[in-house]
Amino acid sequence: MTIFTNSIKTALLLGLLMGLCMAIGSYWGTNGLIEGFIFGSFGALISYFFGAKMALASVGAQPVTRESAPELYGITERLAQRAGIPMPKLYYAPIAAPNAFATGRNPSHSAVCVTEGLMSMLNAQELEGVIAHELSHIKHRDILTSTIAAVMAGAISGLARMMFWFGTGNRDRDNPMGAIGAILMLILAPLAAVLIQMAISRSREYSADARGAQLAGGPEGLISALQKLESGNHAIPTNINPSERHMFIVMPMVPGVSTISGLFRTHPRTEDRITALLKEMGKSQNPYAAAGA
Repeated sequence: MTIFTNSIKTALLLGLLMGLCMAIGSYWGTNGLIEGFIFGSFGALISYFFGAKMALASVGAQPVTRESAPELYGITERLAQRAGIPMPKLYYAPIAAPNAFATGRNPSHSAVCVTEGLMSMLNAQELEGVIAHELSHIKHRDILTSTIAAVMAGAISGLARMMFWFGTGNRDRDNPMGAIGAILMLILAPLAAVLIQMAISRSREYSADARGAQLAGGPEGLISALQKLESGNHAIPTNINPSERHMFIVMPMVPGVSTISGLFRTHPRTEDRITALLKEMGKSQNPYAAAGA
């Protein structure tokens, strides 16, 4: 059911991407509508076939081999066999904040990327919990949905900026909305992108936590890792593209950007995730709440 639901979400996202491109293109009339359709179609193809490569390139990820990271490779290989999925490609990102994400279009074309900070901060049990979480995303095909959402969010923001610069300089009769319409689009389109990310990622993290804990044989490693990742990302802000923040296991903190009362969080609060995970695993209390995860 989860795989079917994610397939529906992916189809809806691709349709929404094309619809938004056409709606923005219609700002310039019939020709703009056609151009929006072409742009949206091209964007959908790029999202499907090259979205993962774009996500990995954006963080400077480099391939990992068995020889270069034997512990990481061994843990991933063992958990992938247990999950019944092909071994994903492994990547390493030179980012100080501890984090990880999975990407790709299906289990046969998937990748897991870990950061420098994660590798230096987590022990073997915690690393296993994180990898199990990411493999859960892969097994249940969350990865295509989140990858397309990242490309889609970037495309919406890019179109809005383009509309602003071209719209404000063209005030003839073919552009009735004028500068005000362009400025509104510049504000509203990125907001739409953020809302798309929030709708996709919050609920799926709870499911991936529960499935990952089951895959790892218990929640202890994942819970401890989530605590460390949460505090580590608050201590080390990272210049992650806002359109890709939802892909990570915990939300990266961007320098100079704060979340107001959790309104623009792309992830559930870590303490809520731990409480839900313990409840799912048959425990009634959260012994980690006092630690302020």
